[in-house]
Amino acid sequence: MLQAKSLTLHYGSSQILHGISMNADLGAVTSVMGSNGVGKTSLLKVFAGTHPSSSGSYVLDGEDVSRCKPYELAVRGVGYVPQGRLIFPLLTVRENLETGFACLPSDERFVPDEIYELFPVLKTMLHRRGGDLSGGQQQQLAIARALITKPKLLLLDEPTEGIQPNIIAQIGEVISFLRNQKTMAIVLVEQYFDFAFGLADQIYAVKRGEVVYESRKSSIDKSKLRASVGV
Repeated sequence: MLQAKSLTLHYGSSQILHGISMNADLGAVTSVMGSNGVGKTSLLKVFAGTHPSSSGSYVLDGEDVSRCKPYELAVRGVGYVPQGRLIFPLLTVRENLETGFACLPSDERFVPDEIYELFPVLKTMLHRRGGDLSGGQQQQLAIARALITKPKLLLLDEPTEGIQPNIIAQIGEVISFLRNQKTMAIVLVEQYFDFAFGLADQIYAVKRGEVVYESRKSSIDKSKLRASVGV
Protein backbone atom coordinates (compact mmCIF):
# COMPACT_ATOMS: atom_id res chain seq x y z
CA MET A 1 0.00 0.00 0.00
CA LEU A 2 2.85 2.38 0.85
CA GLN A 3 6.35 2.39 -0.62
CA ALA A 4 8.82 5.09 0.40
CA LYS A 5 12.28 5.27 -1.12
CA SER A 6 15.21 7.46 -0.08
CA LEU A 7 13.06 10.15 1.55
CA THR A 8 14.83 13.26 2.79
CA LEU A 9 13.21 16.18 4.59
CA HIS A 10 14.45 19.64 5.55
CA TYR A 11 13.10 22.30 7.87
CA GLY A 12 14.87 25.33 6.49
CA SER A 13 18.58 24.52 6.49
CA SER A 14 18.18 21.62 8.94
CA GLN A 15 17.94 18.11 7.48
CA ILE A 16 15.57 15.91 9.48
CA LEU A 17 15.23 12.74 7.39
CA HIS A 18 18.21 11.09 5.70
CA GLY A 19 17.20 8.71 2.94
CA ILE A 20 14.46 6.73 4.66
CA SER A 21 13.01 3.77 2.75
CA MET A 22 10.15 1.66 4.05
CA ASN A 23 7.04 -0.26 3.04
CA ALA A 24 3.66 -0.68 4.71
CA ASP A 25 1.48 -3.59 3.66
CA LEU A 26 -2.29 -3.94 3.50
CA GLY A 27 -3.61 -5.78 6.55
CA ALA A 28 -0.47 -5.18 8.60
CA VAL A 29 0.80 -2.83 11.30
CA THR A 30 4.12 -1.19 10.53
CA SER A 31 5.62 0.21 13.74
CA VAL A 32 8.13 3.06 13.53
CA MET A 33 10.03 3.19 16.79
CA GLY A 34 12.62 5.52 18.27
CA SER A 35 13.21 8.10 20.98
CA ASN A 36 12.07 11.74 20.91
CA GLY A 37 13.38 13.95 18.14
CA VAL A 38 14.59 11.28 15.72
CA GLY A 39 12.21 12.20 12.88
CA LYS A 40 9.27 9.84 13.40
CA THR A 41 6.62 12.58 13.39
CA SER A 42 8.31 14.29 10.45
CA LEU A 43 8.07 11.03 8.50
CA LEU A 44 4.32 10.86 9.11
CA LYS A 45 3.99 14.49 8.01
CA VAL A 46 5.53 13.48 4.68
CA PHE A 47 3.03 10.64 4.36
CA ALA A 48 0.14 12.96 5.29
CA GLY A 49 1.36 15.67 2.90
CA THR A 50 1.65 18.38 5.55
CA HIS A 51 5.39 18.71 4.92
CA PRO A 52 6.50 17.40 1.50
CA SER A 53 9.80 15.56 1.26
CA SER A 54 12.86 17.31 -0.14
CA SER A 55 13.73 14.30 -2.30
CA GLY A 56 12.88 10.65 -2.72
CA SER A 57 9.62 9.00 -3.72
CA TYR A 58 6.39 8.15 -1.92
CA VAL A 59 4.06 5.71 -3.67
CA LEU A 60 0.53 5.02 -2.40
CA ASP A 61 -1.38 2.09 -3.87
CA GLY A 62 0.82 2.13 -6.96
CA GLU A 63 0.64 5.90 -7.56
CA ASP A 64 3.44 8.39 -6.91
CA VAL A 65 1.93 10.94 -4.52
CA SER A 66 5.15 12.67 -3.47
CA ARG A 67 3.89 16.13 -4.44
CA CYS A 68 0.24 15.76 -3.45
CA LYS A 69 -1.39 18.24 -1.06
CA PRO A 70 -2.83 16.99 2.25
CA TYR A 71 -6.44 17.20 1.04
CA GLU A 72 -5.53 15.27 -2.11
CA LEU A 73 -3.95 12.52 -0.03
CA ALA A 74 -7.00 12.43 2.24
CA VAL A 75 -9.25 11.87 -0.79
CA ARG A 76 -6.86 9.15 -2.01
CA GLY A 77 -7.25 7.33 1.29
CA VAL A 78 -4.71 8.64 3.80
CA GLY A 79 -6.15 8.96 7.30
CA TYR A 80 -3.97 10.89 9.76
CA VAL A 81 -4.20 10.92 13.56
CA PRO A 82 -1.61 13.53 14.55
CA GLN A 83 0.34 13.76 17.76
CA GLY A 84 -1.67 15.85 20.20
CA ARG A 85 -4.93 14.69 18.55
CA LEU A 86 -5.87 18.17 17.19
CA ILE A 87 -9.60 17.69 17.54
CA PHE A 88 -11.74 20.84 17.28
CA PRO A 89 -12.39 21.82 20.91
CA LEU A 90 -15.43 24.02 20.28
CA LEU A 91 -17.19 21.55 17.98
CA THR A 92 -19.30 18.74 19.38
CA VAL A 93 -18.24 15.12 19.09
CA ARG A 94 -20.75 14.69 16.27
CA GLU A 95 -19.43 17.75 14.45
CA ASN A 96 -15.83 16.57 14.85
CA LEU A 97 -16.75 13.25 13.29
CA GLU A 98 -18.59 14.96 10.46
CA THR A 99 -15.47 16.90 9.43
CA GLY A 100 -14.32 13.60 7.93
CA PHE A 101 -17.20 13.78 5.43
CA ALA A 102 -15.22 16.24 3.28
CA CYS A 103 -13.23 13.30 1.84
CA LEU A 104 -16.32 11.31 0.88
CA PRO A 105 -18.90 11.40 -1.92
CA SER A 106 -22.26 12.78 -0.81
CA ASP A 107 -23.95 9.38 -0.59
CA GLU A 108 -21.34 8.14 1.92
CA ARG A 109 -21.55 11.05 4.34
CA PHE A 110 -22.80 9.28 7.43
CA VAL A 111 -21.21 7.84 10.57
CA PRO A 112 -21.14 4.02 10.26
CA ASP A 113 -22.42 2.01 13.22
CA GLU A 114 -19.00 0.36 13.40
CA ILE A 115 -17.49 3.63 14.66
CA TYR A 116 -19.70 3.50 17.75
CA GLU A 117 -19.04 -0.21 18.16
CA LEU A 118 -15.31 0.51 18.25
CA PHE A 119 -15.68 3.59 20.46
CA PRO A 120 -18.97 3.25 22.38
CA VAL A 121 -18.15 6.18 24.67
CA LEU A 122 -18.47 8.56 21.73
CA LYS A 123 -22.09 7.63 21.13
CA THR A 124 -22.94 8.78 24.66
CA MET A 125 -21.17 12.12 24.14
CA LEU A 126 -22.30 13.21 20.69
CA HIS A 127 -23.48 16.63 21.89
CA ARG A 128 -20.50 17.37 24.16
CA ARG A 129 -17.81 19.70 22.92
CA GLY A 130 -14.53 18.07 22.00
CA GLY A 131 -12.63 20.28 24.43
CA ASP A 132 -14.67 18.92 27.34
CA LEU A 133 -13.55 15.32 26.75
CA SER A 134 -10.71 13.66 28.65
CA GLY A 135 -7.42 13.06 26.86
CA GLY A 136 -8.28 9.42 26.28
CA GLN A 137 -11.71 10.28 24.91
CA GLN A 138 -10.19 12.90 22.60
CA GLN A 139 -7.75 10.29 21.30
CA GLN A 140 -10.62 7.93 20.54
CA LEU A 141 -12.42 10.78 18.78
CA ALA A 142 -9.33 11.58 16.69
CA ILE A 143 -9.00 7.96 15.56
CA ALA A 144 -12.73 7.72 14.85
CA ARG A 145 -12.60 10.92 12.79
CA ALA A 146 -9.80 9.45 10.67
CA LEU A 147 -11.77 6.22 10.17
CA ILE A 148 -14.77 8.20 8.90
CA THR A 149 -12.69 8.95 5.79
CA LYS A 150 -12.45 5.19 4.99
CA PRO A 151 -8.64 5.19 4.77
CA LYS A 152 -6.46 2.80 2.83
CA LEU A 153 -3.51 4.01 4.89
CA LEU A 154 -3.97 4.94 8.55
CA LEU A 155 -1.19 7.01 10.18
CA LEU A 156 -1.12 7.00 13.99
CA ASP A 157 1.31 9.34 15.75
CA GLU A 158 1.89 8.46 19.43
CA PRO A 159 -1.69 7.35 20.15
CA THR A 160 -0.80 6.32 23.73
CA GLU A 161 0.74 9.67 24.72
CA GLY A 162 -0.80 10.94 27.97
CA ILE A 163 -3.50 8.25 27.96
CA GLN A 164 -4.63 6.16 30.92
CA PRO A 165 -3.80 2.41 30.76
CA ASN A 166 -7.37 1.18 30.23
CA ILE A 167 -7.80 3.45 27.19
CA ILE A 168 -4.40 2.35 25.84
CA ALA A 169 -5.66 -1.24 25.98
CA GLN A 170 -8.87 -0.28 24.15
CA ILE A 171 -6.92 1.55 21.44
CA GLY A 172 -4.69 -1.50 21.03
CA GLU A 173 -7.77 -3.69 20.54
CA VAL A 174 -9.11 -1.28 17.91
CA ILE A 175 -5.81 -1.32 16.00
CA SER A 176 -5.78 -5.13 16.08
CA PHE A 177 -9.36 -5.24 14.80
CA LEU A 178 -8.57 -2.83 11.95
CA ARG A 179 -5.51 -4.82 10.96
CA ASN A 180 -7.51 -8.04 10.87
CA GLN A 181 -10.09 -6.46 8.56
CA LYS A 182 -7.32 -6.26 5.91
CA THR A 183 -8.78 -3.14 4.33
CA MET A 184 -5.95 -0.76 5.22
CA ALA A 185 -2.26 -0.48 5.98
CA ILE A 186 -1.46 0.97 9.41
CA VAL A 187 1.68 2.93 10.25
CA LEU A 188 2.12 3.31 14.00
CA VAL A 189 4.65 5.79 15.40
CA GLU A 190 5.13 5.01 19.06
CA GLN A 191 7.66 5.34 21.88
CA TYR A 192 5.88 2.90 24.21
CA PHE A 193 7.95 -0.15 23.30
CA ASP A 194 5.64 -2.94 24.48
CA PHE A 195 2.61 -1.37 22.79
CA ALA A 196 4.37 -0.85 19.45
CA PHE A 197 6.10 -4.22 19.52
CA GLY A 198 2.97 -6.11 20.54
CA LEU A 199 0.94 -4.79 17.60
CA ALA A 200 3.65 -4.79 14.94
CA ASP A 201 3.99 -7.03 11.92
CA GLN A 202 6.91 -5.03 10.53
CA ILE A 203 9.23 -2.80 12.58
CA TYR A 204 11.51 0.06 11.63
CA ALA A 205 13.80 1.63 14.24
CA VAL A 206 14.75 5.24 13.50
CA LYS A 207 17.69 7.18 14.90
CA ARG A 208 18.81 10.66 13.82
CA GLY A 209 16.50 10.57 10.82
CA GLU A 210 17.73 7.22 9.50
CA VAL A 211 16.42 3.67 9.65
CA VAL A 212 18.99 1.81 11.76
CA TYR A 213 17.16 -1.50 12.10
CA GLU A 214 14.27 -3.17 10.32
CA SER A 215 12.74 -6.61 10.48
CA ARG A 216 9.56 -8.60 10.29
CA LYS A 217 8.41 -9.25 13.83
CA SER A 218 8.55 -12.99 13.16
CA SER A 219 12.35 -12.79 12.76
CA ILE A 220 13.12 -9.95 15.17
CA ASP A 221 16.18 -9.78 17.38
CA LYS A 222 14.46 -8.10 20.32
CA SER A 223 17.64 -7.17 22.15
CA LYS A 224 19.04 -5.56 18.99
CA LEU A 225 15.77 -3.69 18.50
CA ARG A 226 15.84 -2.39 22.08
CA ALA A 227 19.41 -1.22 21.59
CA SER A 228 18.42 0.51 18.35
CA VAL A 229 15.60 2.49 19.94
CA GLY A 230 17.48 3.17 23.18
CA VAL A 231 15.26 1.35 25.69
